Amino acid sequence: MDRWGDDEEIPAREPAPEAGVASSVPEQRLTIRRPGPRSRHFLTSREHSMSQQHPSTDNGLEVLDRYAYGWADPDPAGAEARRGLDEDVVREISRIKGEPGWMLERRLEALRVFEESALPSWGADLSDVRFDEIKYFVRPTAGQAAAWEDLPAEIRRTYDRLGLPEAERQSLIAGVLAQYESEVVYRRVQEELSGQGVVFLDADAGLREYPELFREHFGTVVSPQDSMFTALNTAAWSGGTFVYVPPGVHVDIPLQAYFRINTENMGQFERILLIADEGSSVHYLEGCTAPIHSSNSLHASVAEIVVMKDARVRCTTIQNWSGNVHNAVTKRAVAHEGATVEWVDGNIGSKATMKYPTVVLAGEGARAEAVSLAFAGRGRHLDTGAKMIHSAPNTSSSIVSRSVVRGGGRSSYRGLVRVEENATGAAATVRCDTLLTDRVSRADTYPYADVRNDEVRVGHEATATRVGEEQVFYLMSRGLTEQEAMAMIVRGFIEPVARELPMEYALELNRLIDLELQGSVG
Repeated sequence: MDRWGDDEEIPAREPAPEAGVASSVPEQRLTIRRPGPRSRHFLTSREHSMSQQHPSTDNGLEVLDRYAYGWADPDPAGAEARRGLDEDVVREISRIKGEPGWMLERRLEALRVFEESALPSWGADLSDVRFDEIKYFVRPTAGQAAAWEDLPAEIRRTYDRLGLPEAERQSLIAGVLAQYESEVVYRRVQEELSGQGVVFLDADAGLREYPELFREHFGTVVSPQDSMFTALNTAAWSGGTFVYVPPGVHVDIPLQAYFRINTENMGQFERILLIADEGSSVHYLEGCTAPIHSSNSLHASVAEIVVMKDARVRCTTIQNWSGNVHNAVTKRAVAHEGATVEWVDGNIGSKATMKYPTVVLAGEGARAEAVSLAFAGRGRHLDTGAKMIHSAPNTSSSIVSRSVVRGGGRSSYRGLVRVEENATGAAATVRCDTLLTDRVSRADTYPYADVRNDEVRVGHEATATRVGEEQVFYLMSRGLTEQEAMAMIVRGFIEPVARELPMEYALELNRLIDLELQGSVG
């Protein structure tokens, strides 16, 4: 879904496996052959599927079919919002925000790219997105609130139920930003960080208050030409986050943004621009939920992360959209000399997700790590992974992916490792593991490598396993119920991802698993 991944070279949408056939590759190592000078060598992506057309036993697991955040608030703003996107809508968004002329020009140029674009022919099926029915801009309040108590009662109750005010009161986060529909309705950052020069604003305010810095970096990491959805976001973006960390400043407690969709047929297109200056560090957290509606919504955000020399950035996303949201996002970072980028990416909800956090290792000695988790339940296809682009010598990257699939759901790991000709001494590893809890679900692995240098190390391993009756029986013999046994197996499987989360978020992830398992046995 982006130019760094060469969309045209990613396999087209894959046919379903032959009915009644189950295939399993316990472990596979992909060996990179030496390419000739200035040649390009591609590994043919191989599909590892486990699927059988048998009645589902579910093994007592109905994970992800119970959604705890599906309530909807009163919706007067959404009811009056215009549907569809054209030049008039784009101009009106820009006018309401009081944007400079150069941003309007960027929007209109991106709109033309979007109108000439087509949906990707690979990955999750997004063909039922009705772009003409989407509401592209919904303004829920007249402006940002200075305190949670100043928000409209129904919006305040929603965030209370989501736990954001309590997290702020307990100082679990150094700054909090809450977006509702198309705009940020609340934001606050600790005074100590502001005194150190840390900027934590919504993206609209970032454009107004730091116009030169914003313009210098906006669109330099993600271009409208990268995909249909990057063009759409650039044309219709609203809200999001602008973060700047000065040289040498370390933000030890995470900054958190939370994105909530409320209205039906909503399109949410936030823009994240994060700049970590030389020698600085920051941890940025995102979360998201939406009501359950009978019609579909669309989330197509863009995140641009710029990590300067010797800086360190960790980005953690817990995606928990309801089952009627299509989630097609682009997240990309550029790591300069000696910089470190860490993606921790959890995908729990949505109807269909296409998301591949990317790091361009542009400076010597830069390093990157991506750790991802996907839960794919009934009626869901999560097509996720990561991309690592080695564009400088002595760079290193690691991708670790864990997927849990049940109830006829489907998860696909789709990853890219690219090593450019000048990236001598680069090292990259990929490991993706899938746990299937029944006989009707499907898991696929599509590794893709492009190696243009002889003096590198690249490795890939993939495993697909099914929860065994023996495992469940053993745990039950030790006094656990079937539900508790299944939950323990799942929690153990996702532990490599959970341990990368702050403690309170790891506990919440385990709580979610237990909640979804309640009453699902028997």
